[in-house]
Amino acid sequence: MRNRWRAWVPALLLAALLALTWWLDRKVQSPGPHDDPLGTEPDFVAENFEAMRMNEDGSQRYSVVARKMTHFPGDNSALLEEPQLTHFDPDKAPVSIRANTSKVSNNGENVDFSGDVLVRRAAFGEDPEMALRTSFLHVVPDKDLVQTDREVTLIHGNSRVTAVGLEFNNKTRELKLLSTVKGELETPR
Repeated sequence: MRNRWRAWVPALLLAALLALTWWLDRKVQSPGPHDDPLGTEPDFVAENFEAMRMNEDGSQRYSVVARKMTHFPGDNSALLEEPQLTHFDPDKAPVSIRANTSKVSNNGENVDFSGDVLVRRAAFGEDPEMALRTSFLHVVPDKDLVQTDREVTLIHGNSRVTAVGLEFNNKTRELKLLSTVKGELETPR
């Protein structure tokens, strides 16, 4: 009986050595694509990122420019650093939104701008320049919708309005200020 046990000792030592080698190899290897099943690690990063969406007639609909774009495969989202979204409309002046960061989700269906958000529209025809400042802005680019529940400052020509919360539909040009509205409005000529 003892002789049988002694015959198995080298095989057991070899199996233990193989297990230890495999374990050490796994510890020193960098993680592979299958080591992050939830997709929480970025799959690619792009510096000086630029993208454009076109209308069916081939004209520009909107463009996105950012210093850096990091894509996450798990939820198909992207984090943009120093982004600027510019919306083009042949009948109106371009509207641009810039911020410190933004998160793009659902393949560009929703964009959340954060930190020092500035929306600008140049003067167009009789309409003076418009600017809006806030700390957070939710944008649905394909529907031309903009929303926030934070404090906003809206400057339109020489008029200035502050409020908490805003909803804006760029297609209908309807603007709703949700609460605590204060302002100084310039009388039209």
